[in-house]
Amino acid sequence: MTGARFRGIQQTQSVTPGVMRLGEEHIATGPFVVEGEHLAEISLNVPKAEAYVLSRSDGLRDVRASAPTSYDDRDGIARAFSQALPQGEELRVIQWAVAAARKTGGVLLGDGRRVMVPDPAASVNLGLYSAHPLAPGDVLPLLRAFIATAEVGADQPTPDGSPRYRLVGPTAYDGSIVIDVERVDRVPRALGALDWRAYGPFAYRLSWVPADPYELELEQPSGLHVIARARMRSSIARLAVSLQGRIAGVIVDDGGFVATVEELELRNDPQASAGNGRAWV
Repeated sequence: MTGARFRGIQQTQSVTPGVMRLGEEHIATGPFVVEGEHLAEISLNVPKAEAYVLSRSDGLRDVRASAPTSYDDRDGIARAFSQALPQGEELRVIQWAVAAARKTGGVLLGDGRRVMVPDPAASVNLGLYSAHPLAPGDVLPLLRAFIATAEVGADQPTPDGSPRYRLVGPTAYDGSIVIDVERVDRVPRALGALDWRAYGPFAYRLSWVPADPYELELEQPSGLHVIARARMRSSIARLAVSLQGRIAGVIVDDGGFVATVEELELRNDPQASAGNGRAWV
């Protein structure tokens, strides 16, 4: 691999680079080692990082859409691809890479040049998938332990008797915690790697609705939004762990990755760092 796109990338001696298929047309190749001054250029404050190159499997270039009309998106994709937006499978691959970078505290380089640094703290919402259905009256006390004014927002059981309801916990300044519960036909792909007995078809989706929902779409939200987000991120993590302790199941983050209890406990530590040095080019 030569040229400016691969500047600073070296083949690691301890791990043989491999190829992972990401779709019908795209692959990820790596890991390669990146060290020294090249890491400072891409905002990674670690001595060494692993890099993966995302590309088409046939070596051709993707056909892109027109230039974006707005650059206000949480992931910075429109900013990084300001000349022409990715579309189709290429866009899905980039969105997956953004989620992976947010999960690992890594960065992305759009077309090998434009830096995207997804903020790990922006991952707030969680989903718990369990084999055990709970009625609204069983979940409401758990939410009220965090927000005393929480109430049932909607309760519409399905014809087969499966639960389908919403709980809402409003606060004066930080927005609301919303819990949506229902039986689902599909679960996140990450659960496919687990024994089916570890989870179930009942989804408990815990989400945060801020005072100004528009700020969820901003790459650089206001300071007040960030403060409220930190509090709600911690509360939702503790709420998910509490619910899991009661009905078991598997917790999935908003990027589609399985979230462990240890990982969620770190959300209560403002000094904890999610970064472990990964870059997607």
